[in-house]
Amino acid sequence: MTSDNPQSAIRNPQAHPGPLEGIRVLDVATMLAGPYAATLLGDLGADVIKVESPYGDDCRHLGPERNGERGPFIGLNRNKRSVVLDLERPAAREVFARLAASADVLITNIRGAVLSRLGLNYEEVRAHRHDVIWVGVTAFGADGPYAGRPGIDFLAQGFAGLLALTGEPDGPPVRVTVPLVDVMTSLLVVSGVLAALHERTRSGEGQRIDVSLLDALVHAQCTGLGGYFLNGWVSPRAGNRSPYFAPSGIYTCADGKRVCITCPSQKFFRNLCGALDVDWVADPRFHTIEQRLQHEDALDREIAERCKAFPRDELLARLVAADAMAAPVNELEDVVQDPQVRHNGMIVTTEHPTLGAVNVTGVPIHLQRTPGSVRRSPPLLGQHTEEILTELGYQPGEIARLRGEAVNA
Repeated sequence: MTSDNPQSAIRNPQAHPGPLEGIRVLDVATMLAGPYAATLLGDLGADVIKVESPYGDDCRHLGPERNGERGPFIGLNRNKRSVVLDLERPAAREVFARLAASADVLITNIRGAVLSRLGLNYEEVRAHRHDVIWVGVTAFGADGPYAGRPGIDFLAQGFAGLLALTGEPDGPPVRVTVPLVDVMTSLLVVSGVLAALHERTRSGEGQRIDVSLLDALVHAQCTGLGGYFLNGWVSPRAGNRSPYFAPSGIYTCADGKRVCITCPSQKFFRNLCGALDVDWVADPRFHTIEQRLQHEDALDREIAERCKAFPRDELLARLVAADAMAAPVNELEDVVQDPQVRHNGMIVTTEHPTLGAVNVTGVPIHLQRTPGSVRRSPPLLGQHTEEILTELGYQPGEIARLRGEAVNA
């Protein structure tokens, strides 16, 4: 995770406080959707405290490892402090009560029975702070026929129809490997929290928010479901093609590298023809979007043959100059070196207590007057326990006692 090339990342010595400065968020979640929502709130300036068990977030035990730290956790958990509380113990519950009283928002994805046993359900947390905004992230819903079932991104893809839509037409369903459902869910959590914080300024009241992976993906199926509701149309599994327009595909260049090209309108098809020095618009097979869809195999063969005449960088330069829609098929190593990604500040270097300089993703929301920033590296397990207990008013002797009874400092 360190940067071999100092130009591949951006150091931001001036850490902006962000618009959510003064808001405290408790991240009592694990894996991705809940914790990443807390991260995004931290990016915008919130003080995010990750409350972990002695075992820690499950992401601390998954994926590539270096010096005891794991890639998924490092990638997900910037801008947080970590405190370890063994909430199975009464002494830890007392600490949590004090911590919850200081929090504006709590995010959890712990399931029902355990949630209540650990004192983390909405009513119990609300007893510590009446105007708390409590967010429960579930796989399929807080109640209903699937409530309480375990689930992750992959299962939501199955339930919401994404698996059935993904893959080649003559092949089996294929999962989307990037955890897009989890990330979409985290964005919905952030939207709900910001709305609830705004409403609280008027009413003085907090509230419970429930967000599920299933709802997030059904919500994202809006275009496909629009066609189904309109006339029963079901989008076919189309690989890299689009069911709405053509061409849309991945093509190999003279040097073996690949580009993706798409034309969602007549304008962009004309631009593509200009870039490739062809007059396909005059061909009756390709004159309109509907005709191109009918003759997509023939069009793909023509484009594939033409792309083989150019090295990828030369082809992309021609396509960009013609205002055609195209992109390289980048590997991850290309992504972190991409000039636009770097210009956007989406790769940031931060100092980790044991790993040294590590790269993390940057803040994707660019506020001009009150920008967010990456202010903290992903924390070690329990790294800030003593610091946070001190902030809560515990004295050194009490902290020493709690180390053996309830916490890990």
